[in-house]
Amino acid sequence: MKKITLIVLLFAIFQMNAQTIVQTTPQNKKVILEEFTGVNCVYCPDGHTIANNIKAANPNNVFLINIHVGNFATPSAGQPDFRTPFGTAIASQSGLTGYPSGTVNRTVFPSIGSTTAMGRGNWDSASSLVLAEPSYVNVATTASINVSTRVLTVLVEAYYTASSPVSSNRLNVAFLQNNTTGAQVGGNQGDNYNHQHRLIHMLTGQWGETINTTALGTFVTRTYNYTIPAAYNNIIAEMGEFEVVAFMAEGQQNIISGNGAIPTYTGLPANDVKVKEVENIDTQCATSISPKIVIQNYGQNALTSLPISYNVNGGTPQVYNWTGNLASFAKATVTLPAITYNLLNSNTFNVSVPADANVSDNTGSTTFEKAAVTFQTNITIKITLDRYGLETSWRLLNSNNTPVAISPAYTNASASGEYPQPDINLTLPFDCYKFVINDSYGDGMFGAYGSGSYQVFAGNVLIPGIEGGAFGSSETKAFQVANILGVEDFNTNEISVYPNPSNGIFTINTQLPTDVVAIDVTGKEVFRMLNINNQTTLNLTQLQKGLYLLKLSNELGEQTKKIIIE
Repeated sequence: MKKITLIVLLFAIFQMNAQTIVQTTPQNKKVILEEFTGVNCVYCPDGHTIANNIKAANPNNVFLINIHVGNFATPSAGQPDFRTPFGTAIASQSGLTGYPSGTVNRTVFPSIGSTTAMGRGNWDSASSLVLAEPSYVNVATTASINVSTRVLTVLVEAYYTASSPVSSNRLNVAFLQNNTTGAQVGGNQGDNYNHQHRLIHMLTGQWGETINTTALGTFVTRTYNYTIPAAYNNIIAEMGEFEVVAFMAEGQQNIISGNGAIPTYTGLPANDVKVKEVENIDTQCATSISPKIVIQNYGQNALTSLPISYNVNGGTPQVYNWTGNLASFAKATVTLPAITYNLLNSNTFNVSVPADANVSDNTGSTTFEKAAVTFQTNITIKITLDRYGLETSWRLLNSNNTPVAISPAYTNASASGEYPQPDINLTLPFDCYKFVINDSYGDGMFGAYGSGSYQVFAGNVLIPGIEGGAFGSSETKAFQVANILGVEDFNTNEISVYPNPSNGIFTINTQLPTDVVAIDVTGKEVFRMLNINNQTTLNLTQLQKGLYLLKLSNELGEQTKKIIIE
């Protein structure tokens, strides 16, 4: 009794001389939910949703750690590698047999199973059990990051409101990253899935720092400093997206309780805006678009206004004066007013914000293509399924994003192979269309279970590019059904060639895929270029000076123009 009284007295003296962040009155346990996941795990997004819902219901008492580990976390070509040096050991002691699995405080719940790992359907009930139990140790933590030095400083305090049943505990500090966009099978977002609570490092090593004094009244304080690298496995370590989770465990298993913190940031410049993202633009029929971008405040001062300059294909820039209120590291999605442009086969959207403390992130761009054009109104959709037809669905949308056709309910087959489906025949009005095909499993239609595919025909001719099968969760292809009279009339839309005469560099403007053949005065073909469209440069500098004929032909006919090389 005298020893306990002395410890309490020493802590009371400490309180009088320093401010603490940990509570000294008994509390219930907090949940540390470690989810074992991977970018190729089709049901893991469902696990993420379940875990996020548990945290949303208990925001200050549940903390999530997503550990990418195992075969499902092994990246395929083009996929991010979210694995860490710590994940395999943590997963190996859990007894997991499938993914997604998770542990709740690395505890065995006899009513659920004999291992700490359990299926996602049990996480909620296990969390409720933990939250109702008293904890003999309280844990609190704060964190800060100096942006200029990239040094993370974490303070952890623990206070024992009762004695631990074991003589030593382990203090762990996990470093996590949020909002990383990347591939995820089964997430229905392709390469744009938003990964949260990713474990990227353990500041205290694989199993934590040993705490040898665990009696009632013990006060523990630790400070950890860690320099954040620029990237982990070539994935950028993004300032403003980190969190810390600290927890106390009885050895490698049985987490007693823990806590979490979002770091504060120092060392920021006064003003710094980042063009964080330029959203992809689908293939286009129209000559007017309203692009979306994401801006982020990397400065110390709140961002309340910003002139945003943008153009397409280097044309006349348009300026939008954004207003709002973004604190440090806050983000905003900005839909820019529509901009009109000359639609080419390949187009580039450019955006910029004024120069500031870091000019390297003040610009952004994305490229997009012109949609394929057909003058046929009779459209045929051909679908060949693989074995798992139940996973496949599609929609054909018009320019208002209204479905004009949707897939029937497909079924699975009994064996791997190719299973052609009845053709879908449509008569479409003149408009722009998007064919959107989805695979609920996330592995497309082409692979080990059959060579599934889709094709969209106009009459008996495949619409260029509107075909595929080897995609992930979803794929979108656009095309235009155009009016041959008025919209793309060969006579009213004269093909122009300029300058003429020229030194051999000519520009051809045409609205249809056109073949170009150059013929000299003897009738010999001296140059050929096939399937040009929109504004194309014609380089004839290799030819001798003189008069030539250009034969220009497409599906509407043929024209001949004289050109002179000076």
